[in-house]
Amino acid sequence: MSDVGKFGEEFQKAGKDGFEATVRSFGEAHKGFQAITARLTDYSKRAFDDATRVYEQLIGAKSVEQVFEIQAQYAKKAYDTYISEVSKLGEMYVGLARNAYAPVEQAAAKASKKVS
Repeated sequence: MSDVGKFGEEFQKAGKDGFEATVRSFGEAHKGFQAITARLTDYSKRAFDDATRVYEQLIGAKSVEQVFEIQAQYAKKAYDTYISEVSKLGEMYVGLARNAYAPVEQAAAKASKKVS
């Protein structure tokens, strides 16, 4: 086979490898976004349930002091939960980026070995 024919085959194989890496990358990104969406949905449900519970407590409060205490406890818990969730979501986004990039990185490394 001529050099041009070999080059054509290598070019086709590199294109196919690149396409497969891109498909795997999108698959990893999809899984990551699904996990993040599930986490956000769960957080939203818990936050709504907490707010509903606090509202019920506020309605049953016997004094202004009790109202302030309920609000203070709720605010602290909501803030702590929010900070925890933001931290976890940040970790999930980093993992998503790492996992989505891995197939492309592997394909690029494979292609660079062939060139060397």
